[in-house]
Amino acid sequence: MALKKQTVNTLQKMKENGEKIAMLTCYDYTTATLIEQTDIDAVLVGDSLGMTVMGYDDTLPVTMEDMIHHTACVSRGLKNTFLVGDMPFMSYHISDEQAVENAGRLIKEGHANAVKLEGGAKYCSQIRAIVDAQIPVVAHIGLTPQSVNAFGGFKVQGKNVERAKELLEDAKKVEEAGAFMVTLECVPEKLATMISEELTIPTIGIGAGNGCDGQILVYQDMLDMYDGLAPKFVKHFAHIGREMKDAFNAYSKEVKEKTFPVTGEHTFKIADEVMEELKK
Repeated sequence: MALKKQTVNTLQKMKENGEKIAMLTCYDYTTATLIEQTDIDAVLVGDSLGMTVMGYDDTLPVTMEDMIHHTACVSRGLKNTFLVGDMPFMSYHISDEQAVENAGRLIKEGHANAVKLEGGAKYCSQIRAIVDAQIPVVAHIGLTPQSVNAFGGFKVQGKNVERAKELLEDAKKVEEAGAFMVTLECVPEKLATMISEELTIPTIGIGAGNGCDGQILVYQDMLDMYDGLAPKFVKHFAHIGREMKDAFNAYSKEVKEKTFPVTGEHTFKIADEVMEELKK
């Protein structure tokens, strides 16, 4: 369990000291309280909640209200763990003013410590404006799920020379714009390692190899809550989905067999005299 509050400065120090940063997604209070009792350094309330919590096919339908609601829920379960709130599709694309206003809502109403936005050099103006408003920014390059339609699906990015150069330039530009950290998603390992070595800010990989300064996974993925379905870069650290189904079935069986609840163990008493009075 983290014994001190994680901040922008402590995360930067971890990179400088060669310590890896461990991040997970989180979308609710209960899970947040569990994560707070572990060694996880930072939490992202990702717009991936559109898929993991809300059942959409992608992240595009997620609104600012959705993000604020879930970020606030998670914030109540955290004390020392660093909290990042995701900026959803079309919440920062129109103007710097729109970006600052919505980032401010995630901080003020969602109680996040920082915000994350997708996109590289083309969104540096928004990054600068948000940072100028004293709000820490995590950038996100590589596979950016909000661009799934433009990419033609969820595909590894940066595999040819031209695109690899673009990603390296994107990383440098978002750092120059003031981002204090950058997520690299579905980027070839050697390219992600090069980017991590050339930046002074921490890189957080998801499907980008061990050369990044830290890693993030969707917690439902790493707990195998989808019947074994997961992207290539995911490792199942437990099989909670299977355990949950077993528990649900065990509960159902005992209810149907009338072995739960057990009188005395799971029930409350009432005086016999009261029952007698009720019969009169």
